[in-house]
Order: sequence, then C-alpha cells, then structure tokens
Amino acid sequence: MEKTIEESKQGESLTLEHKPQNTKKLFIESYGCSMNFSDSEIVASILSENGFNTTQILEEADLVLVNTCSIRDKAEQTVRKRLEKYNAVKREVNPKMKVGVLGCMAERLKEQFLEQEKIVDLVVGPDAYKDLPNLLAEVEEGRDAINVILSKEETYGDISPVRLMTNGVSALVSITRGCDNMCTFCVVPFTRGRERSREPQSIMNEIQDLWNKGYKEITLLGQNVDSYLWYGGGLKKDFDKASEMQKATAVDFDQLLDMVATAFPKMRIRFSTSNPQDMHLSVLEVIAKHPNICNHIHLPVQSGSNRILKEMNRLHTREEYMTLIDNIRRIIPECGITQDMIAGFPTETEADHQDSLSLMEYVKYDFGYMYAYSERPGTLAGRKMKDDVPEETKLRRLQEIVALQREHSAFRTAQFVGKTVEVLIEKESKRSENDWSGRNSQNLTVVFPKEQYNIGEFVNVEITSCTSGTLIGKAVGYSEMNVK
Repeated sequence: MEKTIEESKQGESLTLEHKPQNTKKLFIESYGCSMNFSDSEIVASILSENGFNTTQILEEADLVLVNTCSIRDKAEQTVRKRLEKYNAVKREVNPKMKVGVLGCMAERLKEQFLEQEKIVDLVVGPDAYKDLPNLLAEVEEGRDAINVILSKEETYGDISPVRLMTNGVSALVSITRGCDNMCTFCVVPFTRGRERSREPQSIMNEIQDLWNKGYKEITLLGQNVDSYLWYGGGLKKDFDKASEMQKATAVDFDQLLDMVATAFPKMRIRFSTSNPQDMHLSVLEVIAKHPNICNHIHLPVQSGSNRILKEMNRLHTREEYMTLIDNIRRIIPECGITQDMIAGFPTETEADHQDSLSLMEYVKYDFGYMYAYSERPGTLAGRKMKDDVPEETKLRRLQEIVALQREHSAFRTAQFVGKTVEVLIEKESKRSENDWSGRNSQNLTVVFPKEQYNIGEFVNVEITSCTSGTLIGKAVGYSEMNVK
C-alpha cells in the first residue's frame, strides 16, 4: 500500500474514556499510516472490554503496545528505539509490565522479536487483534504469545472502535483491509494480506453513530479504497466465482461513496488512499456530484518514468496517469491532488529522475510525501533487485524533488489568496492561542482568528495570505454546512 495522506512521522500515545470497573492500564502508541491508527482504536476497544483503561503514563502501564509500520527502514528503527525505552522502564521501574508489538512490523519480524532478541512478550499481526485476550492469558502463564495469521475474512466490521486522540470532529472509518497490488517495493501485501471489503451497512452504521455523537467529518480508509467491492464477503480476487445474484447486488467504491454522501449530507467526507490504476471516472463524477465530498485526491505516483514504473510493478504508465490527472482537472476543477514519490529506486538513472521532475511540473501537486528508496526485506525488489543507486545520489535526487514540490505547494496555496474557502474548525492553532486551525476541502490547513467561532463549526474564511503549506485569513460567517 502507499502511505496515506495522514501518515504520521512520529508515534502518538492514545487516550480512552475510562470504565470504572477496569483495573488494568494500557499504554499504546501508533506509527505509520492511518490504518495503523484506526487499528489501534480497534485494539483499545477490544481491551477495554477485557479490563484495560488507557494511560498516558508509560511507567504505570500493565501492558504496553506499539502499533508498527514496516514501509521503510526508518520507521522500523524508530519503533526499535521505542522498544528499548519500554524495556528500560520494565527493568528499572515496573517489572510486571508486559510489552507487545502489533501491526505490520509484528508480522514481518515475529520470530526475531520473540525468540532471537527477546524484547517483547507478545506479537500480534493486523488480523489477529480479537485474539488479544487469549494471548494475554498465555503471557500471564509465563509463555510468549504470538498470532500473526493473515485472514481472508476479518474486517473488524463488528467492532465499535473507540475514538482515540480525538478532537470530536474528525474520525477514520475503515472500509477495506489488505492489498492485491504487488508493488515490488511494498511489504503491505505480505503483512496485511489480500484485499477484502467491509459490509456496507456496518460502515453506514458506524458513520451514523459518529454523526449522533457530533462528528462532522469522516475519512473512508483502506490500503486501496478504490478497490472496495462488497459482494457478500470474501476476497476481491474471488469475485469472479460469486453467484449471479451476488454480482448483481455488489457494491463498489463509487456506489459506497454515493451512498454515504447522500445519507449524510452535512457530514464532510474524505477518502484515502487511491491507486491510479483503480480510480475510475465514476468516482470522480460522484465527487463532483456531492458538495460534502472533499475536493482532494491523494494519488501516489512513485515515479514519472515508465521504465521504473514497470520495475515497480505499478500497473499504470506515465501517460495513463497524466490522462487521469487531466480527467480530475476537467471533472473537479478545484481538486487538490497530492502524491507519493520514491527517489533512487533500483536502476533509476538520471533520465528516469528527470521524468519524475517533469511529471511533477505537469501536475503541480498541492503536497507530497517524498522518500529515498529503502530496501524492504521480503519484497520482490528486496529479493531480486540490487539497491544500486548510491546513497548520496538518492539524497540529491530527493532534495531536488522536495525543492520542486515546495515550489509547487507555494504556487497552489497562492491561488487561494483573495478567495473564500469553507473550513471545518478542528483545533487551536499551534502558533497562537488566539487562532483556530482547520482544513479546507482541498486538505490545506487554514488558520484564522477565533472570534465567536468554535471547534466543530463550518465557517467561510477569506484568505488574505499564505505560506507554502498554510492559508491565513479571516472568518466571514458560517457556511451552509454548519449545523446548529
């Protein structure tokens, strides 16, 4: 999977409303993509039903869990440093503490963590969170515990997630799990399994619950949301074997998106992440049809070179991607488009790199996540391709990509100066207690004076200035989306 637009560069500890009958304390951190953060909400919900309240104080925790990311080596090294910290606290302060690893890194390095390094007590893969109570019982008996079995059915659609680190305004709603796109650089198909979709009514029920609780925005979430396909359960790859009735009543992503937008016209809707090969015109038309669907698409490209795209097993060409961009601009003229880009993939030449820069010039993305290639063990690139681009060349190319993106981001934000945009107030500005911070439809941060407005309200903001990443303005009244 490509990383989602909400990808965090650092872990976040999570808090949960306490149940007075719970006597044990859970400390949980999440790293990586939004799916990991969503999974942590599922984990906290499961453990809340099994005697655990969360805590933000590491030293007092009975159980410490880290939800991990394996998409790059840097992410894994960050998690290892946190595990060192946990174990130091366990040795020096709280010997009864148990330490566990969740998520993608757990699946990939299970034996190493438990048997070789002996730095954790339990290892739990992304499809095994319901087994946590049983695994904790094993740990209490003095045995190491592990479950990293990948599932063909598990979607956690029957779990009501708790909302962690919430502002009470925005929430994640998972709609798919796994990925069938075997990009040669990516570990996700091996750590999260094959694509399967969640039953539509359970999605609608979760959104209804969020609306009843006052939430104003949701993000439909998956490794590849455009591949969403519900036909009664099962893997997407098995759809051809479905009955004629199942095929006739199947729900795909554009239908789901239309259902949600129609049922919740005052709820703002985002989605992430999309794969260029799977995004169809019908999705763009649904976005254009509904004013409550945000005009923002995160559309990872990874490279602008056809040769490198083929080496990556990206099932789109440069030309096909550019045609998709043209269609987005035509159907949704004010759509913000963001990207993922990898610098220094094996065999990448200077000409390939220039292709990436020229593609960026063609699109002029609003924002991007840009990384130097790091070999991931177990991937096809890791097994079959020599990491042959010198590190200094990777970093130089990455710097050129970042510099160009910064230029394009400044260009895009400048287009909003003098215009009025709708903003959902999410939090107080980090730089001033006198200002609110929120996002517009294109996912750009907007900062403006608080005045009489409050978190969770939709307001129209006239943009007076900008930086390359932030719009600055003054509220001029409530928007039509605002619900009193």
